[in-house]
Amino acid sequence: MRKFLLLHCLIIICCSIKAQIKKYELGLVADSIKAGASVIKREENIFFEVTDIDRAYLTVHKVLTITGVKGQPALLFNEYSNSFIDLTDAEIKVFDATGKQTAKIKKRDMSTVAIGDGLVEEGKVTFFKVATEKYPISVEFNYEIKFKGTLIYPNYEILTAGEGVENSNFTAKVPTDLDLRYKEKNTLIKPEITVENKYKIYRWSVNNIPPFEYEPGSVSYSSRYPQVILAPNRFKIYNVEGDMTSWKNFGFWESSLIKGLAEIPEERKAFFRNMVKDAKDDKEKIKLVYEYLQKNFRYVSIQLGIGGFKPFPALFTDQKKYGDCKGLSFYTYSILNILGIKSYMALINAEYDKEPVDPGFPCNQFNHAILCVPAQKDTMWLECTSRTNDFGVLGSFTENRNALLITEDGGQLVATPKSKSSENIFAASTIVALKEDGSGIAKIRIEVKGEYKQEFIHYLLEEKKDDQKDFLINKIGLKQPDDFTVSKNDTADKFLAVVECEFEKIPEFTVGSKMFLRKRIYKLFAAPLPKSTGRKFDFYFKCPFEKTDTTLYKLPPGYIADGLPEAKKISCDYGEYSTKYWYNKEENTVYSSAKLLLRNNKIPASKYAEVKSFFDNVKNDEAQNIVVKKQ
Repeated sequence: MRKFLLLHCLIIICCSIKAQIKKYELGLVADSIKAGASVIKREENIFFEVTDIDRAYLTVHKVLTITGVKGQPALLFNEYSNSFIDLTDAEIKVFDATGKQTAKIKKRDMSTVAIGDGLVEEGKVTFFKVATEKYPISVEFNYEIKFKGTLIYPNYEILTAGEGVENSNFTAKVPTDLDLRYKEKNTLIKPEITVENKYKIYRWSVNNIPPFEYEPGSVSYSSRYPQVILAPNRFKIYNVEGDMTSWKNFGFWESSLIKGLAEIPEERKAFFRNMVKDAKDDKEKIKLVYEYLQKNFRYVSIQLGIGGFKPFPALFTDQKKYGDCKGLSFYTYSILNILGIKSYMALINAEYDKEPVDPGFPCNQFNHAILCVPAQKDTMWLECTSRTNDFGVLGSFTENRNALLITEDGGQLVATPKSKSSENIFAASTIVALKEDGSGIAKIRIEVKGEYKQEFIHYLLEEKKDDQKDFLINKIGLKQPDDFTVSKNDTADKFLAVVECEFEKIPEFTVGSKMFLRKRIYKLFAAPLPKSTGRKFDFYFKCPFEKTDTTLYKLPPGYIADGLPEAKKISCDYGEYSTKYWYNKEENTVYSSAKLLLRNNKIPASKYAEVKSFFDNVKNDEAQNIVVKKQ
């Protein structure tokens, strides 16, 4: 009998092991979910519990099958911790193609490094990358996080690009007297809501969702894929309670954090007053302060939220000469306050492909801080982290968003300015001295403004020659030179780069006595646009822009123009392109001029095919050649 029971138990254990192994086999996944998926979410159970106004816990269990190299990012475990977020435990299990477990990684086996240059209290990141050369592979992630403050609730991110979902569940448990708010984005799923004693429980479930195709150039994740956003009604962090049921109340809470932090020593106050004593008005004073920061302070990149919401005291930033976004913005605010100039800290969501925060759903949607100086006619916005932004210019990083001003009357959600194409200028003029053997020298003068100025200052002032060359070839579309030099002239509103290049061969090709030359030595528009078929999401250029070019080819003795492209005009609702060409017989010089204009950086999905066709036509026209021949 005992032997029978033992045998029976062994059979059950073996069956259980086989069932577990089989569970992770890719062959069990439905074709509709597997097709086009680089990652398949086999199972996911997320449990978020708020136990008090300042305490919460997150437990995550998920199993992913990575089908090929494109899914590699899913093999990285990466979690931040600070004084308010504590990764209490973590474990990874790895399974091969048959579902057999091949590895087990505990938290102690993972790497943990400090972040934030001391600006994030107890700031660190714990990470581990599962290495593999064979696919498919499955990974099971299990981890727990303790929140010592409840400002930020985790969102339920159902899936991302190239990811299919077999089964996923998200449960939120919260005291009934606190409750929570939620909003669905790009999904119609609704929660099952129950009440247990003093808790309210929300449960979302999804099954069998095929993958979304990634669309290059589309809006960032937060607005692109199905998810449920969660937010508290009341919260507590930094030992300060707050209310997030309105932007006004959220602003009151943030305002309470910065009280008493603006003081700096009297000698430093005197320094700033003396610095602006000859300024003719407040605008000039603000500009002097802004440019002083650009030259003397260093930005440490820490996303708002990861680094907290309370800036370091102005004295700390003054002494250290560096800070994160909120630290530098608050320091500027403090200096302007000394000078009697009113300004407001502003929370904002940054990156050119971010949509403005939702005015109708107050929650922490911010990752950056800037400064607003209000005025009746000319409100100024300051990007205090940038050493290259022109004074009063935000740039694509934060323009055309909703910023939360932290005022004495609470939070006020206001729109930041939107740049025009005339504010992002690329204007080039080139003289090419062509020799009879096809070699030559080109001198290119490039004046840039706005977004282009920032790029050029970074790559042509701060990078080494190899990186400069890579920028000129891959970003500007410059024909690869055999040697080049760069000189720069940075003025208040624009940046002039002079690039002198040597080429062993300037023509694209030669046939007999004829040379076929590019219309210009670089490309007016170099980047190919993604396909338009079936486009679902809006497309984002980095900024609206205006690009102009004039190129002169000085022909060698004995050569004349043989064929010039026809003048061209192409337009659509969002852009214009025009060219013209002529030959000056007396100078023996071929002239080429062009202008390309993009009016808006955000292209609705319904208009994308039209805009892509426009730029495809531009590229096709750019591909035509100037033909010169020996007499």
